[in-house]
Amino acid sequence: MTSEQFDDALFRRKRKNGTYDVIEAPDLPAFVADTHAHLHMLEDPSFSIARAACCGVRFIEGILDVCEDDLSVMDEFALWTRQAAVRVPRMVTVMYCCKPAPRVPKFRFAVGCHPHNAKDFDEAAEARLIEVLHDPRVSAVGEIGLDYHYDLSPRDVQREVFRRQIRLAKEAGLPVVLHVREAHDDAFAILSEEGFPEAGTLLHCYNLGADELRRWVDEGCFVAFGGPVTFKKADDVREAAAIVPRDRLLTETDAPYMTPEPLRGMKCGSEHVVFTAAKLVEVLCADDPFGAEDLLKQMYDNAVGLLDRPLTVWQKGE
Repeated sequence: MTSEQFDDALFRRKRKNGTYDVIEAPDLPAFVADTHAHLHMLEDPSFSIARAACCGVRFIEGILDVCEDDLSVMDEFALWTRQAAVRVPRMVTVMYCCKPAPRVPKFRFAVGCHPHNAKDFDEAAEARLIEVLHDPRVSAVGEIGLDYHYDLSPRDVQREVFRRQIRLAKEAGLPVVLHVREAHDDAFAILSEEGFPEAGTLLHCYNLGADELRRWVDEGCFVAFGGPVTFKKADDVREAAAIVPRDRLLTETDAPYMTPEPLRGMKCGSEHVVFTAAKLVEVLCADDPFGAEDLLKQMYDNAVGLLDRPLTVWQKGE
């Protein structure tokens, strides 16, 4: 039996003998948001959604790729949410918090072409992206950017596709969600040339030190931290989090990847964002433990303010 097959909201870590240890989740004093999750890649998305509800996750930004995913999966999220709502009452009978009563999270979506797939971003893909950006469920263009680590698409193609999507986001009045790996200089240069979107720029899965982050912060970017901020040897990431203005700090998972400690190595769901949020509270409120609730509320407000904003002109059909 895998941890996912327990139909309750408890977190479990598998032991070598095949049994499980129950891991106590942080009992946070405010709601949290997961600003980056590929929940459609999980075997049982409704399980993750239900457990997230029990843990106080009230908003999730789903991430879809216009070249890789069937965008009709957005319709499936409505079904998974209904299924999750049925599962929640059973789950809370074994939960240790749930105050106030849990409610399934709201979903919005970011859609774009990941730099890995830039080689496949042809005119048809661009047309699909333009069409879906008119959908009121979509609130951002992403994840887009550059990845020079894997180089799954030629770098010149990555740069061109990145530019095209920045322009589309600006035309649509939507923020961008960035994926940048070993390419921060080029990504920053392109955004500087094209102009950072007025609707906002979200630097996803930041896992470098403070020195690199400063110029992005100076440009007004939002910065999302996920599992890496909890890793034992990630002091530089935690130091970077400390320089982000609190009104631009976000929490995320990148589910099903980047599971935070103490469950690292297991498949990640949106519910795991509570461990990341707790670590940020620990780091940023070390000298002010009474500020934990304020920090959590600020991070949640940042998420919904950026990603659950009212419809754009495109989406209103004006």
